[in-house]
Amino acid sequence: MSWSLRAQFGSLSSGLINPSGIRYSHKNGKLYVVDPEHEGIAIVATNGTVKSLRTGLGPVSIAVDEQTGRVYVANSGDRSIAVIDGSTDSVIAMGSTAAKPYAIAVDEVNDKVYVSNTFSDQLTMMDGKTNAIRNVEAGSADAIFVDARRSKVYLLGYESDSVRVLDEQTGSLSKLPTGAMHVWAIVQLGSVLYVTHVQDASMEAINVETHVTQTIATGAMPCALAVDADHNELYVANYAGSSISIVDARAGTTVATVIVGGHPQAIAVDTERRLLYVADAQDNSVSIIDIRRRRILRKLGINGRPYALSVDSRTHRVFAAISGSTPYKELE
Repeated sequence: MSWSLRAQFGSLSSGLINPSGIRYSHKNGKLYVVDPEHEGIAIVATNGTVKSLRTGLGPVSIAVDEQTGRVYVANSGDRSIAVIDGSTDSVIAMGSTAAKPYAIAVDEVNDKVYVSNTFSDQLTMMDGKTNAIRNVEAGSADAIFVDARRSKVYLLGYESDSVRVLDEQTGSLSKLPTGAMHVWAIVQLGSVLYVTHVQDASMEAINVETHVTQTIATGAMPCALAVDADHNELYVANYAGSSISIVDARAGTTVATVIVGGHPQAIAVDTERRLLYVADAQDNSVSIIDIRRRRILRKLGINGRPYALSVDSRTHRVFAAISGSTPYKELE
């Protein structure tokens, strides 16, 4: 990831930010948010009580294993992974990473944790059962996506025109072409992997089984993705296009564009209510979009810079991670 684009997307007053800086766990019924000022995370229970838990210096990203209830925090400042028991809210283990960690993801089927390291070709892997750590040469990654069904780990690096694929069973590495340099966001719907071309106005749809690819037009500088599998739609936040692209996954085309203004940077969807939430860290706001009607319902002013979002699909509560002294805010 280049420093010029990190300045736009990846760093605010408190340091590096990450779309995985906020996570909600249905199993634990709790929200987890990185809290760099307190060297840990904030844990928000269903009843609204908040607990601060120290995990390490410079926490940047969180992953939750919904099978075990364990929570994993990558700490860039002291190059560590904190393992948290979701039932007791206590740190039960610590592991060291190969360098400064950034992205983190969990394979809930195989009980593995994967952590990328900034400016390092080493991928750190943790065994969820034993907490044992090992590092492998897998190339620098700015985002990690796990396809547990196929036992594949997809490693996305900004300075690349491909996604590296780690086979969990064999340990072998392969590549999937992304159609352009400078890829940013990554999601999966069925057998298709979607990757945005952040310096263009498009994203690539890659069938991981057939390797057939398709380029889909978006707005300028697509930087974040959300998926509604029930309606076979994808939502793309276009940073320079000041808009949201709504993509029909079956047709492989953008079917609507909603102008939100500013620089949308993060996105989350409430699939049942058909509402889309779009954060803009530059103008301290979150826009709420009615997906059915393809229009903005309202724009909420936020006291702070919202850089990531999380939706509790059961209660329909929505939270924004905020850079500053207050690590999160529940939206109205």
